[in-house]
Amino acid sequence: MVPTAVTPEEVFADAPPIEELLAVSKPATGRGRIIWPYAIVVVGLHALSLLALIPWLFSWTGAVLMFIGLYFFGGLGITMCYHRLLAHRSFACPQWFERFLVYIGLCCMQDAPGRWVAAHRIHHCFSDKEPDPHSPVLNFFWGHVGWMLVDKHGLNKIANYERYARDLLRQPFYLNLERKGVPILVYLSHGLLFYLVGMAAGFAFEGTLIGGVQFGLSLLVWGVILRTVLVWHITWSVNSLSHLFGYRSYETGEESRNNWLVALITSGEGWHNNHHADPASASNQRKWWEFDLIYYNILVLKKLGLAWNIVEPKEKRQAARAESR
Repeated sequence: MVPTAVTPEEVFADAPPIEELLAVSKPATGRGRIIWPYAIVVVGLHALSLLALIPWLFSWTGAVLMFIGLYFFGGLGITMCYHRLLAHRSFACPQWFERFLVYIGLCCMQDAPGRWVAAHRIHHCFSDKEPDPHSPVLNFFWGHVGWMLVDKHGLNKIANYERYARDLLRQPFYLNLERKGVPILVYLSHGLLFYLVGMAAGFAFEGTLIGGVQFGLSLLVWGVILRTVLVWHITWSVNSLSHLFGYRSYETGEESRNNWLVALITSGEGWHNNHHADPASASNQRKWWEFDLIYYNILVLKKLGLAWNIVEPKEKRQAARAESR
């Protein structure tokens, strides 16, 4: 039975430490074939996002929901949940809250957690080397989005799941999410909910069916489709821009960089060189002005009793160990 709260120690109770898990041989690779389901979704949603250019499909409510959604779905679902909670186990939380965050992440259409976590852990293990799934050293487009459209690293191979996402996929909840159709079903369901709520509200205020349809579509186009595409590019910018532009505070053996623009739009992920120097830390902030909003959100969750075992930066961990001696 899965415990109500999963700590880093419990995750690997019967498996090697995460450092040892990542220090394995090269990941299984693919042949460079186009991944058509991914290509269709990425191209299709980009095309649908152009509907936002149609004035009839605009509403201020939809625009506000889009901006709120950038943080709610992207910040909490991807940055806090997929990245810091699941990929690095930088903190622990109640099981129900973890699963709530997972469903928020699924609404970003960035795949099920197992594949996302496996790809990210491979990235840390082989950053900017040939096995890295999304290094922009080859070219910007590949690091930004191309790696998802063409399979050169075999991320769907069982061997990669076993090596890099074992802690997740031994839990039935996460294993079920890897089934084909589950992530897209969650995404389509939340899009339908946006539309139906918007249609009902529009009908109530306008008193006409066409008014309801227009308002519902505005929430769908702006609050779901356009927001999804923007969250994609915001997330992808960490892989691309933060390995090409910015300053380096640490010598990490790869090209990770601290990029203030990426940090601003990702609520702290853009302090990427700091993160590569200390991947386990729940905070990417090292200087006072390197603001990491997600870390402060985690501290708020701690105050509310929804987060614990927060992994502080390496300097604080070393100081705490020295004081305990």
